[in-house]
Amino acid sequence: MTIPRLPVGDVFAEIVDYLRVTWNGLFAVIRNTIEFLVSWTERGISFMPFWVFAIIIALIAYKRSGKGLAIFSLLGILFIQTLDLWAATQSTLALIVTATAIALAFGVPLGILSAKIKPVNTVLRPILDLMQTMPAFVYLIPAVLFFRIGAVPAVISTIIFSMPPVIRLTDLGIRQVPAELIEAGEAFGSLWHQMLFKIQLPLAMPTIMAGINQCIMLSLSMVVIASMIGAGGLGSVVLTGVQGLRVGMAFEGGLAVVVIAIILDRLTQGKTSKNASKI
Repeated sequence: MTIPRLPVGDVFAEIVDYLRVTWNGLFAVIRNTIEFLVSWTERGISFMPFWVFAIIIALIAYKRSGKGLAIFSLLGILFIQTLDLWAATQSTLALIVTATAIALAFGVPLGILSAKIKPVNTVLRPILDLMQTMPAFVYLIPAVLFFRIGAVPAVISTIIFSMPPVIRLTDLGIRQVPAELIEAGEAFGSLWHQMLFKIQLPLAMPTIMAGINQCIMLSLSMVVIASMIGAGGLGSVVLTGVQGLRVGMAFEGGLAVVVIAIILDRLTQGKTSKNASKI
C-alpha cells in the first residue's frame, strides 16, 4: 500500500506567492526601512577611522571586562585592518547591529508577554521551536522572494534565526524573579509598570543579557551564511574564497569573523557577570 504524498511544500510555496503579490506594498516599506537603517549604521561606523573605532571598543571592553579584553579588542581590530578587511568588517557589523536591534525590539517585549500571559506562551512555544530547529538556509529563499537580493533579506533571515533566544531567556528571567519580591512590591502598592521596570527586569537582567549574547552570536553566524544572497561583508570574502578554492582568502575572512565574534561575546558576557554580581 502506497501512502499518498502530502503536498506540504507546494502549499507553502503557494502561500509565499500569495503573500508576495498581495502584500507587496508592505514588503516594499519594510525593505526601504531596513535599507535605510543598514545604510546609516554602516555610514556611522565608516565615518570613524579604524583606529578611532578600535580605541572606542577598547575603552568599552576595559569598562565591561577589564584590561585583557581591551588589549585583545585593540589588537584584533588592528589585525583585521592589516588583512585589508576593515571595509568588509564594517558591512558585517552594520548588518549585525541592525538585525540585533530589531530582534531585541521585538524579542524582549514578546518575552515579557510570554512570561505574564499564559496563552501567549502557549502560542509562541511551537513557533520558537520551529524557528530554532529549521535549517538556516531555508530562511534565505522566502526572504529573497519577499525582499530581493541584498542586505535586506539577510537582515530579515538573521532576525528570524536569532530572535528565539531573546524571547525564551527574557521569559525565563521574568519567571525566575522570587515570588517574595513580587509579593513585597504588591504589598507596597506598586503598579504593574513599577513592578516590571523596578523589580522584575533588573533582577532578570543577567538572564536577558545571556539571551542578547546568544542573539548577537547567532546574528554573526547567519550574516556569514547570508552572503549567499548578496549580504556582502566578511561572509562574502569567505564565500568568494570557497567558490574559487582560494584557501588563503577564506582563512583570512574566517579569522576576521572569529575576532569579531570573540570581542562581541566577551563584551556581552562581561555585562552579564557585572549585573549578576550587583544583584
